[in-house]
Amino acid sequence: MLRKLLPLVALAFAGCGDANSRTPNTTRPELDYPVGEFNLTERSGKKLTDADLRGKVWVASFVFTRCTGPCPAVTNTMARLQKELDAELKAGSVKLVTFTVDPARDDLAALRDYANSRQADANNWLFLTGDEKAIHALSKDRFKLAIEKRGADAKPGDEFDHSTRLSVIDKQGVIRASFDGLPNDNMPNAKELFDDGLKQLKAKVRELAK
Repeated sequence: MLRKLLPLVALAFAGCGDANSRTPNTTRPELDYPVGEFNLTERSGKKLTDADLRGKVWVASFVFTRCTGPCPAVTNTMARLQKELDAELKAGSVKLVTFTVDPARDDLAALRDYANSRQADANNWLFLTGDEKAIHALSKDRFKLAIEKRGADAKPGDEFDHSTRLSVIDKQGVIRASFDGLPNDNMPNAKELFDDGLKQLKAKVRELAK
């Protein structure tokens, strides 16, 4: 399988204290690399592995619940997708998956509260936690999305720099596309570009779900 591995910086390194430092995504090449194995815990307390998502198309995001930067906006985008992909989600062909990058603080109760505040459908929008090193390696090595833990002097809610992009994964567990998770306010036509990206994301999801 051809691996089109894009540099981490090309996939938008955006920290929770630096949400507008993203490079605008003007081209969206087809990606082709596997998520690989993982074994994490959903907010319900149930174990979830990569195998459990085989046969589904899913959209992935990385956030943490204490985040005072762009994470809430990324989660709001996922909530928007929950509404706009409602038919595909209810048909069982699509899932939304959010990984916490701060599992030490984001226990199951915190994830449940966070999910409930966004009215996340427990069956179709999953929130995953687990070992911090494993999740960070998943972000960097598999999704090719940058992540870095700040030092001990980091302010609460600003403990991590991480990508705010959304990834689309096909039924075989292969990452096929990456899109902005929130508008880039450095661009004069930020909303237009963002809405166009979401339109392409939904089209990709529906294409893969057929």
